[in-house]
Amino acid sequence: MARYTGPTTKIARKFGEPIFGSDKDFEKRNYPPGQHGLASKRKKQKEYGIQLKEKQKVRYMYGLLERQFHNTYLKATRMSGQKGENLLFLLESRLDNVVYRMGVAPSRAAARQLVSHAHITLNGAVCNIPSTQVKPGDTVAVRERSKSLEVVQKSVASAPKYSWIEFDAKALSGKYLNVPARADIPESINEQLIVDLYSK
Repeated sequence: MARYTGPTTKIARKFGEPIFGSDKDFEKRNYPPGQHGLASKRKKQKEYGIQLKEKQKVRYMYGLLERQFHNTYLKATRMSGQKGENLLFLLESRLDNVVYRMGVAPSRAAARQLVSHAHITLNGAVCNIPSTQVKPGDTVAVRERSKSLEVVQKSVASAPKYSWIEFDAKALSGKYLNVPARADIPESINEQLIVDLYSK
């Protein structure tokens, strides 16, 4: 399956929550997509269906394909600690996600594009691989020639702040201080459902 490039509101409606961030269209139509909306959906979901839906939601949220997501999960299982939390920590440490958390891009998809188009530096060197794992202490910044980009300027002006990232809005540079605590990750995710799904 190729990367999804269709309307994000349709996916958000499928999961019943704005997984891609603030969405005015979702607020207007916060029921499932399709001709019959809620009427066409089965009222009762089986355990497997609930687990699969949670996994797909997180996949879409962070913009990963199935194989990439599964490999990330396998890496999480080899780490010490809880598998589900390790998975979230690995996803949060991706370069494209750190750029999004810094507020340099309005969405993870936009952050991924900034990284892919070589607008971002990691520890002073240009890095165009969105899946690069950022380590505590690493510095992520916008390239000098890219600081005037309209999308960057607009996003920084209304960006939320996160405790695990130290960001300088004037220099458009941020430092990844530490891996976020599970309670600090704002998205509504039940990682245990994903662990249970892959454990079958």
